[in-house]
Amino acid sequence: MPDDAEVTASPAYAVGQLQRALERALAADDAGVRRRAVGRAEMWRAVLDGVATGRLTIGSRTPVANTPAWVTLEVAHGGFATGRFLAESALGDDELARLRAVPGDAPGTSERERLNLWYLGDEGLAELLDALRTGRYRIDVPEEGALLVVAWLLEHGRDAAALDLVAELRPLMHRLRFTPRFEAASVPSGAVVRLQPVGEIRDSLRQATVRPAIAAMLETLRVWNPLYDRLVELWCETVEDDLPELAGSAGVVGGWPCRMWPEDWTERRRQWLADYRAAAENNRYADAHRHPKSNFARLRSALERCPEDSAALTGREVGWIRRVLANTITAHGAPGSETRAALRATQAAVAVRPTYAALARVLSARMDRYPDDGGLPSLDPIAADVTEEEASVASPGSPMPPHLLAKAARALEAPVGELVDRGVIGSGEVLAQVLPQITSQLLAANIDDNALASAYARTYGAFRRRRSLLLLNLEHQVRFDELPWIAAIAPFRAEREQVARAADQTLRETTVLALGAFPQAILPNPLLRELSALTSQAGLRLPLVEEVAADIFMGTFTTKWRNAATVASRTLSGTLYGRYYNLPGEWPAAEKARKRWRKSTAEDFTALCVQRSQEARTGGDSSYVASNGVVLEQSQILTSHNLAVLVDALDLTDWARDAGGELADRSFAWLVRRLSQPAPTWVSGLQAIKNAAYAWRQAIFFLSFCEPATQRESMARLRDRAAVLGPRFAPAVDGLEAVIEGGRFDGSGRIGSGGRRLLGWTVGPHWCQPSELEDDFH
Repeated sequence: MPDDAEVTASPAYAVGQLQRALERALAADDAGVRRRAVGRAEMWRAVLDGVATGRLTIGSRTPVANTPAWVTLEVAHGGFATGRFLAESALGDDELARLRAVPGDAPGTSERERLNLWYLGDEGLAELLDALRTGRYRIDVPEEGALLVVAWLLEHGRDAAALDLVAELRPLMHRLRFTPRFEAASVPSGAVVRLQPVGEIRDSLRQATVRPAIAAMLETLRVWNPLYDRLVELWCETVEDDLPELAGSAGVVGGWPCRMWPEDWTERRRQWLADYRAAAENNRYADAHRHPKSNFARLRSALERCPEDSAALTGREVGWIRRVLANTITAHGAPGSETRAALRATQAAVAVRPTYAALARVLSARMDRYPDDGGLPSLDPIAADVTEEEASVASPGSPMPPHLLAKAARALEAPVGELVDRGVIGSGEVLAQVLPQITSQLLAANIDDNALASAYARTYGAFRRRRSLLLLNLEHQVRFDELPWIAAIAPFRAEREQVARAADQTLRETTVLALGAFPQAILPNPLLRELSALTSQAGLRLPLVEEVAADIFMGTFTTKWRNAATVASRTLSGTLYGRYYNLPGEWPAAEKARKRWRKSTAEDFTALCVQRSQEARTGGDSSYVASNGVVLEQSQILTSHNLAVLVDALDLTDWARDAGGELADRSFAWLVRRLSQPAPTWVSGLQAIKNAAYAWRQAIFFLSFCEPATQRESMARLRDRAAVLGPRFAPAVDGLEAVIEGGRFDGSGRIGSGGRRLLGWTVGPHWCQPSELEDDFH
């Protein structure tokens, strides 16, 4: 097969995912878990059906036959398209009402097409233009902004552009919704963002339930313990002389029950049995009192069969009553005693504490005052203790638990840095989720017309929520400007200098924030896409390289990787990073690029990655994934996976010099914690090593900007931390320390008497793998 022949993905992964989803659906006890598992199974069944019929080509940027790349697809885990269009939805109630007003002879082969075409008439265009002017619309899927653009073009005399756009949309008008949802939308303004809207958080809080074990405990404290004390008291009143107690080897001492019957005993017995039946009917969590051999059940059973005297009870049963009374009196004190009262007071204090579910209901009710699709301007109004007005749900004065407030904070509208400090944004992936809220406004700022700018920004936000496809053959994800309605307004976007400056500033601030908050992690692909949008807006052309999955690596790299490696070699020449990873001193002039899958590739860069990967080939059989992984890791090393490019282009050297020591220490501390966690299998152990090696590389990069004294101090702290890992990690520490002192690794990645270069991927066993897991490999 030619080396540029089109490659498609194997359906084996989808088969495995379908099997796991079905197993989960059959085994789960929780109805919600089963429902979600069934939904996943349906998605994977659709994938396999599409592949089998030829309707789906997994690995292509147009995986659905006869469908443009810009159509938003439903995408299952791993980037597999199911074939369903997200903009293809049933008509809502408001749309059905609108459709009833459409003349019966209106054109269209489906209800959706008739409605889409109606919006191209005078009345429909007027409604779209009104929504544009007022901002009263929501765009959940990018396609929902298309006819808004058509309306704007027509209003501004751009009839030809509008007709061209309609012609491109026309083949799918019978299926896709091209109009927005006509309802108020809350859009964060300025530099604030939110992770989730209020409505999602509120719904999640209202779904909180009390765990069965906690519910059973509270029911016991609130219902069954008081009933049991009354039951014990009833039987104690029938005891003549002293109440029975346990006396060690002497057994039970004291009087016997059923010897005397107080005058009101029968009536109180009847009342207790009535209260018990009511409690049993209304309380279902605790069941210990129902066990036939429990003290509660023995006393209750005897009470039911003993209306006025002991004639209905055998001597053995009376003995059991005496024994039960002795047990509880010895353990907890007699009814009315200080010992028993103190115990019950403590238990009552626990019983009146509101559950987290109750407090979640209070918190969700407080969030009712905010729009569903909006955010929280502050947490203070919802963070107060429970008030008297909320007493029907929880005890007044109860504080709101921090973990519930942390969940509510996901709807907080605040600057990105504040959300990072609060822990709301806890990773680069989450940062990438909120960053489009800022990027969209920056990109839209180049449009003079405020209404069009708003539609552009909202469409951008919806576009960034699209899930990425699994792509082969060096394909790239669909870009925002490939949407026909966005391309149609490209002529109305100016390149404003002040917007470029704002984008440049945002790019710098975001880069510093991501590297400073998560120094141990490489920049994830979703975040790189946002950084790329900002670099383009700022007028920069940076070779930002994505992380490539080892199971879909095509065996070559585009010229972008070579360009990034050239920057890394220049920036890091002679530094700790350059010496530790033996970066090339300089790159010769690039040869004429070879075309593969219509992309320009850097064959010399690929060859160097393959050559350098020999160090990680330790022998033994391994999968093609590992063989790809060792090559891909070298591509990350040679490019520093964007660190050098960003620091160089954004002039962050001073920042890296000031913060480098701290960032390195935090990365080292993270990787020690990661490797300290037990690895149950060989695969999970290798995954831990891979992630630790990435953090190691990040730390070395940051440390490269520090003075030698700072590097040695950091190494001393690392050696102390790494002591918990035992001898298995010592070669990595020894190797880095030797390089700091001027040493160089040999061709096998060794240095000195025992130092080794730490890499994450290997073909064969990894020298840092715990010995007890090595047998798993063989």
